[in-house]
Amino acid sequence: MKLLPSFVIGALLICAPAVFAQEPAGDTKPASTESKPATTDTLRQLEADFMKAAAERGAEGYMSYYAEDAIEAPNGREAIHGKANIAKTMGFLNDRNNHLTWTPVDAGISQSADLGWTSGTYEFRSVDKEGKSTVEHGKYTSIWKKQPDGSWKVVLDMGNSTAK
Repeated sequence: MKLLPSFVIGALLICAPAVFAQEPAGDTKPASTESKPATTDTLRQLEADFMKAAAERGAEGYMSYYAEDAIEAPNGREAIHGKANIAKTMGFLNDRNNHLTWTPVDAGISQSADLGWTSGTYEFRSVDKEGKSTVEHGKYTSIWKKQPDGSWKVVLDMGNSTAK
């Protein structure tokens, strides 16, 4: 399995503003894969639906928003390639003591409206082995790609924790 070099991820993040046309936030309407082109509102709605699926169905709901060839770049660890491999690391979402929430702050979409990105902040609340509540804050960036069936899936997700 090849690992995505960090310089590729860095180049993607540096070039993203030039590649994607950024739009101001607007009213969020349900994401549609029908006739109208996707907008940043489409991606913001996808993020809301994504988080709801994770909260309601745990790892299964979370992974339902990933493409088969997705890459996860977790904080401080090697990149994970492929939906099946990523799913093996998401079991923690099935523990009802764990609560992952996130808020998109920015979004952009390509002029062809088939590739986009979201970035924002996240909060992960859990209970440690001693029963003590813990909270981790961080930031994330997700790259979304329109699939042949018209749905949108995460193809690259990365995040890192921050002090709060």
